[in-house]
Amino acid sequence: MRMVRLVNFQDELKRRTDEIEEMFRSFLPAEEGFARTMAQAMNYSMLAGGKRLRPMLIQETYRLFGGTEKVAEPFMAGMEMIHTHSLIHDDLPCMDDDDLRRGKPSCHVAFGEAIALLAVLSGVALLNYAYETMLQAFSLTEDQDRVICALKVMAEKTGIHGMLGGQSVDVENDGKPLEKVHLI
Repeated sequence: MRMVRLVNFQDELKRRTDEIEEMFRSFLPAEEGFARTMAQAMNYSMLAGGKRLRPMLIQETYRLFGGTEKVAEPFMAGMEMIHTHSLIHDDLPCMDDDDLRRGKPSCHVAFGEAIALLAVLSGVALLNYAYETMLQAFSLTEDQDRVICALKVMAEKTGIHGMLGGQSVDVENDGKPLEKVHLI
């Protein structure tokens, strides 16, 4: 007779989320040197919590196709940095003007109106840092072509034909009735 192990979904989600949080902490910038405040703002937003579903999906997809190396980890961390970058921008007064994100003061609120520009710059820095992080995958595998392919996908899906393009559409259409859009 085969025994089936029942797993509580919430417990398993918390366990995996904690593992992912611990892993991507190793990729965060040190809060020192001339860019200390920028790193603090980046890390504040990255460590504000969240379900971490994006990195979890990357990890599980990689495993599904037989991946066992740690090469997915820079992409997991990078994806969460990209997502957090988009949240920092969305929360700004000139966009959605949200004071709270994940139950905590938004990055621009936590670091003060006088340095709201820092919130914008920390978001841009986080996007650039995401690519710096993902480039670390080259040192984790011999399969350089797969890393290049993954980087191409990430760049395309976060750029003008992806997330950033979508954000511009959001801003341009704020308050307007929705129309049917034909995607390429």
